[in-house]
Amino acid sequence: MAKSRFERFPVDEVDLDRPNVARVYDYYLGGTANYAVDRVFAEKALAAFPFVRPAAKANRLFLRRAVRHLCGLGVRQFVDIGSGVPTMGSTHQVADEVDASTRVVYVDNEPVAVAHAQMLLDKEGDPARHHVIRADLRDPDRVWRRAGECLDLDQPVALLLIAVLHVSQPGRDGADAGPAAVARFRELLGSGSYLVLSHGTADGVPEGRAREMAEFGRMYDATATPVTWRPRREIEALFGDLEMIEPGATWTPLWHPEEQGDAPAVDFTEPNDSVVWAGVGRKP
Repeated sequence: MAKSRFERFPVDEVDLDRPNVARVYDYYLGGTANYAVDRVFAEKALAAFPFVRPAAKANRLFLRRAVRHLCGLGVRQFVDIGSGVPTMGSTHQVADEVDASTRVVYVDNEPVAVAHAQMLLDKEGDPARHHVIRADLRDPDRVWRRAGECLDLDQPVALLLIAVLHVSQPGRDGADAGPAAVARFRELLGSGSYLVLSHGTADGVPEGRAREMAEFGRMYDATATPVTWRPRREIEALFGDLEMIEPGATWTPLWHPEEQGDAPAVDFTEPNDSVVWAGVGRKP
């Protein structure tokens, strides 16, 4: 199969001294795009906080259902930012199950994730429809300009920000640049486009789980990618004035479970035990 026309990115910038959130997340999902430092961290986290793996899997299932649902609404273009490694039921795999004409652009700033994504898409993807870009969500205009090399941005696009905004996004002044970046992406989205977003939160979870979330977050403080669990109202504010698709913002297992397909569900005692708040908004 022909190679993607996009440039190749070396992995000589990889920091192997500290675990990386994208590679650790890949391990939680059962992937192989990770290093020993990531696996040691992940196993320590899973031993102390067993809820993490089912929460990660439930979040991935939300992505699958959102992609299927939006394909059903006629969306054929997807931009997946902070995508990590596109395996384990990722955007292009799910979209192709619905319509083999869909186009997907993956965006990540982690060199290992980008390199693995390139190798995977070279082997299993369609170079005319599936692309990976190394870019940073804190530079929305560059991301959008690069995505426009692959997609028709005058047509509806689904922008996916799945479990990425709770990862620290410091700006030049050190302040959190995530909300401002999302606001700019909302401006860039064309009419009829969608924002798909999920975000970890300790707000509204069982009391014991909230304590575990705080301890789990402190583990990441020692990594290159600290995390922040925003309250639900702040997560919902990221949608701005977009029109929320029913059922609105909710826990991941509750968002259109009928779109699950053949993928096995993750069982939780209560939906809020999934610890991830998610939703889909449409730009009028």
